Amino acid sequence: MNLKKLFLEENVGGFDLLFRTIYGILAILALATGLVKRSPWKWIVALIAFMGLYSSILRHCTPYAILGISTAEKK
Repeated sequence: MNLKKLFLEENVGGFDLLFRTIYGILAILALATGLVKRSPWKWIVALIAFMGLYSSILRHCTPYAILGISTAEKK
């Protein structure tokens, strides 16, 4: 498999992009407002927030690339 395609090709779009952005923001808000109390859960929610926002900003999901899934519009 081509590494450029695996790590750089846009494969997130539409509803999937919106969903990732929303759950990333909600996870950050949960951390900021103190809704998550226990330490292990804070790390899990922080990871969820990071992955959601990271994949929505870059419009790329590596597991999607490995599985050959794309929700992005075809150019």
